[in-house]
Amino acid sequence: MSDELGVPRLHLRRIESTNVRARELAAAGAPHGTLVTAAEQTAGRGRQGRSWSAPAGSALLASFVVREPPPLLSLAAGTAVAAVAQRLDRAGRAAAVKWPNDVLLDDRKVAGILVEGRPQERWAVLGIGINVAGQPAALGAQLAARAATLGLSSGDVERVLAELVAELRRVLALDPEAVLTELRARDALNGRPIGWAGGSGLAAGIDADGRLLVATDKGTVALDAGEVHLDAPPPTGRG
Repeated sequence: MSDELGVPRLHLRRIESTNVRARELAAAGAPHGTLVTAAEQTAGRGRQGRSWSAPAGSALLASFVVREPPPLLSLAAGTAVAAVAQRLDRAGRAAAVKWPNDVLLDDRKVAGILVEGRPQERWAVLGIGINVAGQPAALGAQLAARAATLGLSSGDVERVLAELVAELRRVLALDPEAVLTELRARDALNGRPIGWAGGSGLAAGIDADGRLLVATDKGTVALDAGEVHLDAPPPTGRG
């Protein structure tokens, strides 16, 4: 089934949100693999209701309709995006996945993933945004200090999409344990102090269900959702 990703494709010059359009198509019966892309997005959404807007030509903005979505869809997508980011990054930086849905280059966010859907109808929309072109300063003062781009040109967006579709096909065909093995090799949090709405502790890996393990003063807890933040910089020499 993963081989069908990216077909059919609807490309728009400008849209508020590719995820919203893909959800509309999914609800109307669009087949597995349907892809919505846009050159410019004005009201895209990330987790926690944050916006993900992108100037024309600066980012890959893609939303896939996924029928019968696997339970580790978001984490598998993060692994695929990280592989593409590391392969194409002009500066040759190592890419890591910040659980559950961000991809980082040198601890700066280069891509985000948002999965939405209707489990009762057995479909999901996999939204992926990757900063492809330009420099972080072009993203605005609020984002410049914590964002990254691949340092490519707007003409490279289609190349990034082709690489992403191929990598998603590969990763989504893996069994869950293989996905987790690749994810753990790119875990941006493991061994580092983190915090979240319910507390803080030391990230201690990802379990067999894709939950983030955190060692705290009261024992190990497993987070299955939510947002975490790093409380300390990476150790010297970390990619």
